[in-house]
Amino acid sequence: MGGARNVFDKIPRGASCVTAVISGYAQMGSHVRLWSCILPNEFTLATILTSCSGACKLDLGRQVHSIAIKTNFESHIFVGSSLLDMYAKSNNILEARKVFDFLPERDVVSCTAILSGYAQLGLDEEALQLFIELYKEGMHCNYVTFTSLLTALSGLSALDYGKQVHSFTYRHELPFYVVLENSLIDMYSKCGSLTYARRVFNKMPERSSVSWNTMIVGYGCSHGGLVDEGLSIFDYMIKEKGLKPEIGHYGCVVDLLGRAGRIEKALDFIKNMPFEPTAAMWGSLLGACRVHINIPAGEFVAKRLLDIEPENAGNYVILSNIYASASRWQDVVDVRKLMMEKAVIKEPGRSWINLDKVIHTFYSSDRFHPKKGEIEAKIKEIYAKIKEAGFVPDLSCVLHDVDDEQKERMLLGHSEKLAITFGLMGTPRSFMLRITKNLRVCVDCHNFAKFVSMVYEREISLRDSNRFHLFVKGACSCGDYW
Repeated sequence: MGGARNVFDKIPRGASCVTAVISGYAQMGSHVRLWSCILPNEFTLATILTSCSGACKLDLGRQVHSIAIKTNFESHIFVGSSLLDMYAKSNNILEARKVFDFLPERDVVSCTAILSGYAQLGLDEEALQLFIELYKEGMHCNYVTFTSLLTALSGLSALDYGKQVHSFTYRHELPFYVVLENSLIDMYSKCGSLTYARRVFNKMPERSSVSWNTMIVGYGCSHGGLVDEGLSIFDYMIKEKGLKPEIGHYGCVVDLLGRAGRIEKALDFIKNMPFEPTAAMWGSLLGACRVHINIPAGEFVAKRLLDIEPENAGNYVILSNIYASASRWQDVVDVRKLMMEKAVIKEPGRSWINLDKVIHTFYSSDRFHPKKGEIEAKIKEIYAKIKEAGFVPDLSCVLHDVDDEQKERMLLGHSEKLAITFGLMGTPRSFMLRITKNLRVCVDCHNFAKFVSMVYEREISLRDSNRFHLFVKGACSCGDYW
């Protein structure tokens, strides 16, 4: 770029040469203010916008947007696609959608950009609905489009749609780039279909490190309870191979120790790290303190987390749960007051199940589902049957100071129980129930799913925010270790 800039500074400047220099800077992840000396064309503006992605450059992107409006290039397909891509990558999906909706014509690039924006922000249902609308309108798709769509389907655990995408790529003989195959592996894994994930993996003509990592994560080896084996691998990396672990490796060890209940050892490990601990490390350890009811460590970890990310409602909720499990109700009240003072809002728990390509979403103690009465009757029937088989409600999962009878009623309203019940009502015995939850499944719901799988002879796939659980004949693939 140094040589290119030297030439540029010595020649008459037109839009084409300014665009070339800006393109060079953009490819290097840099940007310069060169457009003030010439009247930009559509290629100049589109090129500049590619270097304006990211929240820190949003103001600059808005300035370019203003220039596009003044020069009547806002609706040009190149400029419009670059604008919506810039807004999407800056986490401003509403602005991206406005740009998209006003485009006089849409090509595969603009459609893929908006779908990718929704998927990257976790707006999976919106991404799926938009894809369906665009596909009905005759949108053309390429492998990048389907890669973005598969990201959304992974979040929704929408296996039926995922299989359709897979079939579509075969029928239309799309080139199977590694990135698309990696997305297929990720989608199948997160939908609980590891057999299909492995088939895609085995058939890949070439594999990247992402391919291997995605398959390994699908198998969940970090949650297998093999603590000593994991620590041995970490030591082997350093002592035998001479490798320098990155912060992600240290995070895995902290998670490994925490899940095994070795809280104090995890704290010592963090103190001796060559890195500053991340919020993710403290978060995994705080969750372990909740599971293993280690209140002193939980308070220590929570303080560190609240210093790092005071706006994260999940940290307050887990600390509140730790206090509630020990019946320290005044401390629970104090944490909730602190949340109100800091205007922190807890994300409501919700679970969903995909039946006949329709996504049914349930919230905790859902009062608005059209089949509310039928679900309530069915869940009481289920509760009676699994209690006969030995199920005992875990009342420690109720985080309110109420009597035991009220606690049982509250547990019945958990969203994953409602989704499982709805699935039992509308599917044959051979159908695997695939449930997804946005938060971590509680111990009582985990036990509920185990007994339902045994009593009703049903396979249940439940993916929460932490991991994937497969319940078969009263046992879970996690070995009750999560």
